[in-house]
Formats: sequence, C-alpha cells, structure tokens
Amino acid sequence: MMGVGKSTIGRLLAKRLKVKFIDVDKVIERNEKKSIKRIFKENGEVYFRKLEEKITSKILKSNKKVIALGGGAFMNNEIREKILKSCISFWLKVDLNKLIKRYKKNNRRPLLNQKNLETDVKKIYQMRKKIYGLANFKINCDNMNKSQIVEKILLSYEN
Repeated sequence: MMGVGKSTIGRLLAKRLKVKFIDVDKVIERNEKKSIKRIFKENGEVYFRKLEEKITSKILKSNKKVIALGGGAFMNNEIREKILKSCISFWLKVDLNKLIKRYKKNNRRPLLNQKNLETDVKKIYQMRKKIYGLANFKINCDNMNKSQIVEKILLSYEN
C-alpha cells in the first residue's frame, strides 16, 4: 500500500544486505522527468501502469537487489507473476488509520482525493488486500520502528 514505508525500509534493508536498492517510482520519475502525480494528471493511470510494468519487468531481470514497488504494481498480473516466480516479496502492512494520517500530511498520492481521503483509502485497500496477501511474507509494521521492521524482514528472508 502506498505510504507504508517501502522506500525507507527498502533502502535500510539493501544497506544491511550490501546490495543495490531500486525504487521503481523514482526510476519512473527520473525517466519521465516528472512526478508520479504529474504523470497521472497529464498522461493518465493507464499510461503510468504500462510504464510501470515495462520498467519493473526490466528491473526484475537483474539479481541481488532490493526493489520498492509502487503501491499498485503488485496488482499487475505480469509483475506479480514474475515476482512470485523469481523473488521474495514482502507486504508491509500498516493500520489504515495511521496511513490516513500520513496521507493528510502530503498531497502527492495521485489516487487519493483529499476531500474523500478516508473513503478512497478504504476502497483501495479493500480492492488490494487479497492480492497483497499473495506476497511471500506479511510484516505487520504497527508498533515497530524501522530497525525492527528491517530485522523482521531479515529473519524471514534468512529462514
């Protein structure tokens, strides 16, 4: 889910594993020379999702990396199948009320309307949770700090 800390945790995890970290959204923004929100506004979600699939598929071909996907990437069948076949995936789960508070602090999420924020978040989460549940591991991040989340991922990864 967007805003759970995938980039922050991914960066810390990559450092611990001594591997490269790739944030797919950042790669897209660099390639397009504009923010994700602007891509959505100017080109639409369909354009963004095709771009996301193409870039993610290319990134997934390389080994020994920690990759932070965008919140909707795992919903894509092609991306999800490649990940489940050749990677170890983690669903970082955070309480919806905590996420809503985070979203209120920034307006960068293209799928969220600040006026209907709670409704939008709950609707998106309901649509995505079953698919997110297909990840190899689910990490409940509530009541854990960044270091504890990284440690839990490492323990799951090593077992």
